[in-house]
Amino acid sequence: MIKIGSLTIDSPVALAPMAGVADRAFRELCVQHGAGYVVTELISAKGVSRGDKGSKELMQLGENEHPCAIQLFGDEPETMADAAVKALEYKPEVIDINMGCPAPKVSGHGSGSALMKTPDLAYEIVKQVVDAVPLPVTVKIRAGWDDDSINAPEIAMLCEKAGAAAIAVHGRTKKQMYTPPVNLDVIKAVKECVSVPVIGNGDICSAFDAKKMFEYTGCDMVMVGRGAMGNPWIFGEIINYLKDGTIPTPVTLEEKMSTMLAHIHKLCQYKGEFIGMREARKHTAWYMKGLHGAAEYRRQASYLNTFDDIKTLVEKVLKENSNFQ
Repeated sequence: MIKIGSLTIDSPVALAPMAGVADRAFRELCVQHGAGYVVTELISAKGVSRGDKGSKELMQLGENEHPCAIQLFGDEPETMADAAVKALEYKPEVIDINMGCPAPKVSGHGSGSALMKTPDLAYEIVKQVVDAVPLPVTVKIRAGWDDDSINAPEIAMLCEKAGAAAIAVHGRTKKQMYTPPVNLDVIKAVKECVSVPVIGNGDICSAFDAKKMFEYTGCDMVMVGRGAMGNPWIFGEIINYLKDGTIPTPVTLEEKMSTMLAHIHKLCQYKGEFIGMREARKHTAWYMKGLHGAAEYRRQASYLNTFDDIKTLVEKVLKENSNFQ
């Protein structure tokens, strides 16, 4: 159990805010499989303030994905505060501030992980957002900008001072992007220097990874990102392993394909078949990981255009992998 301000979260595992992945369909699926807390894709504060249609769509939350945080990025305190107020309309439980995105289109303009280089600005953004909304405000940071500027503990303490209710730490620098290794020491250091809950993030691809992060860092919750792609079962596996040591067993092929179809159906329902099926291509490729003939299935997935196409592909997969366990 973890308390983020007035919010109580029963599950020890959360879904990370992945751009282009953690949309409403995927968030709902992960909650269904045990994620106790989810965060939207990162959303431009400037876009929200301008009333941008795309930003509004990203803030749409379903009834079956709570508690949920809306994550905002930007480098202007006033704009971030204004966007946070506008986000309240969509009924999130938390407002999350992105200080971790390493993508050039975000960090290259002073937002995301670039805020790790400007502690005073980071503090002011958090303070103004906290002052503007009645919800708990959290912050997601990285270890630092590069190996010569590991300053997550400093930034975390400033965020707490500004009123942040929890800190999520991705144990890599901006320069690392997503390459190994994950620095568990920096997550541990953040946990030791703040009193608010700390959420550990980075390379949690199994229940064993989650337990290792909990035991080594002392963090209050773990956040799963890429480890959940094509693998929403990871949340339940982590919960069960932490609870009673239950060793995760692979899902059956039938369950994997059934879950994938349900996921893609929701994508089409929320975004329309044209957009939904194009986004389904990458998800389908992730679900195919580990199957005999996966490379060919991924190639075929890149040509999916209709929901009937993916049903046909699933029939082929089931037939050709009937002995998959």
